[in-house]
Amino acid sequence: MADLFALTQQAIAGMDVELVDVERAPLGLLRVTIDRDGGVRIEDCEQVSKQLSRVYEVEDIDYKRLEVGSPGVDRPLKNMADFHRFAGQRVEIRLRQAIDSRKVFSGILHARDNAGETGAAAGASFELELEPEGKSDEAKVLSFVFDDVDRAKLDPVLDFKGKKR
Repeated sequence: MADLFALTQQAIAGMDVELVDVERAPLGLLRVTIDRDGGVRIEDCEQVSKQLSRVYEVEDIDYKRLEVGSPGVDRPLKNMADFHRFAGQRVEIRLRQAIDSRKVFSGILHARDNAGETGAAAGASFELELEPEGKSDEAKVLSFVFDDVDRAKLDPVLDFKGKKR
């Protein structure tokens, strides 16, 4: 699968889109998820689909149907660059090890400045400003490193009611 991801990334290089994920689904479905600044347009999906169809045919990649789409509002955060890009946004993370009998946390993501650190920890430390659990509780901050994260995604608060008049 890593080879397919790398091949797909190479095939769409220069198309002004970012490859988020490549997934093989049941019944021969090959799902490619892309993103770009300002959001993915239908034209972006169409161009990527045409390009990948040609490349996959030449490279003899077996699939029955190709689906190209956007990651949606709950976009997964897959790499460290995503964590830096979406700093200041509300996210949900699942940690590999529980902290206070809990693995899943939601809050505002902050990238810590690690200018003085070297090695693997440099640039990999983050903080999650947790939401207060009660009215009198203060906001708590969870510090973690990128390697502690099992899964992460954007967790926006959506208001479907609109403005009251």
